[in-house]
Amino acid sequence: MAEEKLLKVSSNPHVRSKLTTSGIMLMVIVALMPATGFGIYHFGLRALAIIATCVGSAVLTEVVYGLLRKKQTCSDLSAVVTGLLLALNLPVSLPLWMAALGSVFAILVVKMLFGGLGQNFMNPALAARCFLLISFPAYMTNFAYDGFTGATPLAVLKAGENVDIWAMVIGQTAGTIGETSMVALLIGACFLILTGVIDLRIPGMYILSFLAFAICFGGHGFDLAYLCGQLAGGGLMLGAFFMATDYVTRPITKVGQYVYGIVLGLLTGVFRIWGPSAEGVSYAIIIGNLLVPLIEKATMPRPFGYKKGGHKS
Repeated sequence: MAEEKLLKVSSNPHVRSKLTTSGIMLMVIVALMPATGFGIYHFGLRALAIIATCVGSAVLTEVVYGLLRKKQTCSDLSAVVTGLLLALNLPVSLPLWMAALGSVFAILVVKMLFGGLGQNFMNPALAARCFLLISFPAYMTNFAYDGFTGATPLAVLKAGENVDIWAMVIGQTAGTIGETSMVALLIGACFLILTGVIDLRIPGMYILSFLAFAICFGGHGFDLAYLCGQLAGGGLMLGAFFMATDYVTRPITKVGQYVYGIVLGLLTGVFRIWGPSAEGVSYAIIIGNLLVPLIEKATMPRPFGYKKGGHKS
């Protein structure tokens, strides 16, 4: 049989499951509720306004696009997840029109113009956050609001000062709406792991590789206070468990997922420790998304019965 007529079956997933796209999205929304609720409690009704604006703008953009293209949209709840994730990555002081612009960019430019859910090549919420960071850096880095002023814990760490680890764990710090409480994020992450929506391959390798980089190049060695501050501060937990694990933009191969996690950890370490900013999770995941095709190509399992060169053994 000629080689061009042979079928080459791709890697997983090839399993039947009762889970639907809308069901998975609903579980992600439920998992984000602890962080969302704490963000509203921590920052007040202004946080609720940001969340409502982002989610509403994301859903409305997808509905309008669907009407113009005469396609059914929003039935899978993915626009709600995108809007919610974007809101949790924004400072509470951001003007509402900027939050709405970010949601429109995420849905229209990153998602729908590339074919909709499953066709986007990067995480829409993080792409929108990076878009807002580049367009409005002064607003996106202003975390002062209603008593929570000054630098974020990561900025304090980068300046060589000590931070209150317990305050970072429970969330009594400055930061974006959804990143301040490590406890709330881990509760949601445990829910996703226990329900089988995600596993620990990507977040586990992400966190471990970042810790290894911080130990080697952070200038503090194996300083537990410094390492715990890096873990609890910023968007590492939110990114590792809720955005790096995005089904569409992560590798499909198991080995590729390990490699992907390592790449994200190293990139985050480079941005946080050597870069001018104290944070780096968003850019790390976006760059990682762009590298996914290369990672998949390098880690795709060889078809059974074939050796190197593509010839039948």
